[in-house]
Amino acid sequence: MHPLQHPRNAALVGILFVVIAIAFWGLAALLNWHIDYAGVTMLGALGIAMALMAYVLVAGSPSE
Repeated sequence: MHPLQHPRNAALVGILFVVIAIAFWGLAALLNWHIDYAGVTMLGALGIAMALMAYVLVAGSPSE
């Protein structure tokens, strides 16, 4: 049995990290703080990697 009804919805797992990266960048720019571009890039990359891996794991699981 799939943990999710539609494996394409597994991408939403990684969207959270991409949203956090955008919020981290946006708040720093809005409040005139130092923007840590490496942190924003790593959070974005983590989100993409988590979404891809969640999709692969769910799509590859047996659909019993």
